[in-house]
Amino acid sequence: MDRAQKQVTIETLKGVFADAGAVVVTHNLGLTVAEMTDLRGRLRKEGAHLRVVKNTLAQKALDGSVGEAGDALFTGPVAIAYAPDPVSAAKVATQYAKENDKFTIIGGFMGQEVLDKSAVGNLATLPSLDQLRGKIIGLLQAPATKVAGVLQAPAAQLARVMSAYAAKDAA
Repeated sequence: MDRAQKQVTIETLKGVFADAGAVVVTHNLGLTVAEMTDLRGRLRKEGAHLRVVKNTLAQKALDGSVGEAGDALFTGPVAIAYAPDPVSAAKVATQYAKENDKFTIIGGFMGQEVLDKSAVGNLATLPSLDQLRGKIIGLLQAPATKVAGVLQAPAAQLARVMSAYAAKDAA
């Protein structure tokens, strides 16, 4: 890789780090091409991506923004998983790490905050953006359903009383 290609890669990584909700740093020593393809497919389904990076270029792209603890994450065979929302990449990477011993999570960072392995695991347990939207819509619809039920109840009671009187008169 010549100097111009390295500069383009650094600029690309700067954009990735700026746009990502969270970046999960992983070690992928010994993964086969088929396993990497499977992981990339799983991440793509969730709107996330996986990229193998050179440690020195990633550290230069970070430019010390996450401090020495963030730079220390980039040792060994590193790949980063990232997505616009902070949860999806962490969720898929954590699940894949449980299934495959060759794939391990080292840590990550969200904005300026460096995350250790347990923090990435905690991030993976949070509900996704779509799940949160569903919960909010459910909460908004619940009062409307209750109001309709309360308003409908007196009419239903009146109809039952009339039906009872009609049945009594018919008998």
